[in-house]
Amino acid sequence: MEQSKDVYKKEYRGVRIKTTDGVTWQGKVNIGIKARVADLFTKTDDPFIVVSDVEREDGTRTVLFVNKNNIVWVEPEDH
Repeated sequence: MEQSKDVYKKEYRGVRIKTTDGVTWQGKVNIGIKARVADLFTKTDDPFIVVSDVEREDGTRTVLFVNKNNIVWVEPEDH
């Protein structure tokens, strides 16, 4: 079964995300074939979003899988 290459398109947008525990993360989300960051929340049933290039307190970078139910707000960065 072959899937369209468009399904795996990489189109990253910078975001700031505040979670219910009060932590604010800054990183990048792949919107792929979607038109905007908001589509990750309104046009998909996936319970998690993947945030890459998140900087930890020690300066290292990591990837986070964030449950949408634990997000208070998301602020897209201008690109």
